[in-house]
Amino acid sequence: MEFLCKNTGELLEIAGKIISMAGTKKVFAFYGKMGAGKTTLIREICNYLQIGQEANSPSFAIINEYSRNNGEPVYHFDFYRIKNETEAFDLGYEDYFFSGYYCFIEWPEKIESILPDEHCKIMIEDHDGIRKIACLF
Repeated sequence: MEFLCKNTGELLEIAGKIISMAGTKKVFAFYGKMGAGKTTLIREICNYLQIGQEANSPSFAIINEYSRNNGEPVYHFDFYRIKNETEAFDLGYEDYFFSGYYCFIEWPEKIESILPDEHCKIMIEDHDGIRKIACLF
């Protein structure tokens, strides 16, 4: 499935479609160049899921935990700064990825071999201000 996004005002609707189409899958891997809009899309998905605070990139913390209005946690990872998969093991990634709660992962290229088999792949490309969002469920 592909979406073309001409402005950020369209992202909440796209976020809802992504969550709906994913069904029971809860782990999402976001691919795209720096500045492609990974964090912005994740922020809108979190808005759709009704988290109680604004989602921000966990660039330095590596992981942010948010709470949905129903109390369920949502995990947001940014693996850009890790050097190898061992660092993901040190974070206890299994506890998050296999928790049954939503996990949104930026820079999954760094940890591809440890991603769960059942995950959604979201690829974002920027073409002169129009974002192409391709989803593999």
